[in-house]
Amino acid sequence: MNNNISNIINKACRILAIPAVLFSMGSCNKVLEETPYSFYSPENFYKNESDAKIAMNGVYSALYTWEMYQQPFWNLTVLDDDHVSGADWFLGTSGAGNPQGYWGVDGPWVGCYTIIGRANTVLENVSKIETNIDPEIKQRIMGECYFLRGWAYFQLVQLYGGVPVRLETLSEDPIRSKPRSSVEEVYATIIADFKKAETMLFPAGHAKAGELGRVTRGLAKGMLAKTYLTMASGSATGNVSVRGGQDNGYYTYAKTVVAGYENINSKQYAELARDKAMELILDNEYSLYDSWKELWAKGSRNRKEHMWEVQSMTGTAFMNNLHNYFSALSTFGRGATWFTNHHYSDYEDADLRALDGVVHNYTTNTGTPYFYPSWKAAIYKNLNGIVYNNNGTTDDRAYVIKYASVSDPTLANSDAYFPLMRYSEIYLIYAEAANEANDGPTTEAYTQLKKVRDRAHASEAPAGMDKEQFRSFIIAERAREFALEGIRRFDLMRWGIYLQVMNKIGTGQNNISKVRAPRNLLLPIPLSEINSNQAIKINNPGW
Repeated sequence: MNNNISNIINKACRILAIPAVLFSMGSCNKVLEETPYSFYSPENFYKNESDAKIAMNGVYSALYTWEMYQQPFWNLTVLDDDHVSGADWFLGTSGAGNPQGYWGVDGPWVGCYTIIGRANTVLENVSKIETNIDPEIKQRIMGECYFLRGWAYFQLVQLYGGVPVRLETLSEDPIRSKPRSSVEEVYATIIADFKKAETMLFPAGHAKAGELGRVTRGLAKGMLAKTYLTMASGSATGNVSVRGGQDNGYYTYAKTVVAGYENINSKQYAELARDKAMELILDNEYSLYDSWKELWAKGSRNRKEHMWEVQSMTGTAFMNNLHNYFSALSTFGRGATWFTNHHYSDYEDADLRALDGVVHNYTTNTGTPYFYPSWKAAIYKNLNGIVYNNNGTTDDRAYVIKYASVSDPTLANSDAYFPLMRYSEIYLIYAEAANEANDGPTTEAYTQLKKVRDRAHASEAPAGMDKEQFRSFIIAERAREFALEGIRRFDLMRWGIYLQVMNKIGTGQNNISKVRAPRNLLLPIPLSEINSNQAIKINNPGW
């Protein structure tokens, strides 16, 4: 832990407030401003390798703010899907289709543009350092900036549609009011940044790749494959079958082309996603953990399968309340978020993601013992001489273990890590992309899917599936693999079935509203941006 990036960032933030690097304000224009702090300016700060590293750490630090992963980003994404349930006091805003009722609604916009502004500043100034810096470290820092800027635009285009694109600081491009670029134009920027990052970053484990927690070459490849797949699925046509509704039955929905993706060649981008995912697989840079429990243990952070995680560290500003909201043990007594009984029913009995990944017996901070699920009382009600409780309704809470391994689970804020990309997703990206590119699943698509299901001890996928059956199976498999990791909402959105799936449920478990309107397809642009950017005249539809 002493060498990971959260420790490095914490030290950097205590050493120096960097101009245009360690700030966060209310709109795109404001977060791109370059207001010098103290007596430092870009001209007299960026002198050597140490300065460049400190500045780069400032770009990462934007992930650890109250605009991003200290709560708003995961609140607005994880809580808004068909499989999540929880306490109505917590899910009553963004979790019920009312993001404007949530205090952090502007967080993703402000946080992502903060990353972009800081990355632009570092790119422009580190490029000018000619001495007292290892050329390969300089290259890596530039690659990190390109990656993080591309990642931020990838989040923005999914959440808001077309957004203003700024690839320079205001000192280089002083035009303050920028119109929204098209969805295709934003994706072109994302792809270009990830491609640059891929050529400049080092593979995981390389001596010059930097501390654990930094982005790497393999991650750039993975995000490039994910970008291609998002474009391919957004522009695809056909049908998707999803298990859900009030009866948890199987329903087939006609897929709609996502707005802004109309001119994207779905098959072409599916081929690109397939090939890039396979390139990463053949690199053998990552591997899966054999054990689902080991995957989520503290000692496994930043290793093997965890391609990139939001870091955290006890005793610093880089902590969060993920454990408190998502785990069985909480300062509330029990956590506020779990996944639904319907989703639990989509796992096979032997699937370790349900057997080991869900907490079946637990005791709250008040000493009350509970078990899950109520319909398996014969297995879980009596254990080691303790009688556990479940009333069959409000006690049916499928808590995941993903955020439970922290230094002190009795505290509201802890050192939980949040997964941003796991290697298992690369296998599923390949399988999905190969199916779309080849108008049906190939043998290799089944092979890569099998790797994920084998680790979970799930049975083999049904043989002989056609294109739409395999597509639907992969989407469901992603839901099983990545429950409460912030992926399901984006999957429903990119496949154009979000509204159909959510409204088929209506009111979900624990009386959480799943009713959604067309305006929920995009988040509202912050009013601060509308008021300060004269080139943006109207908000997203419905807002």
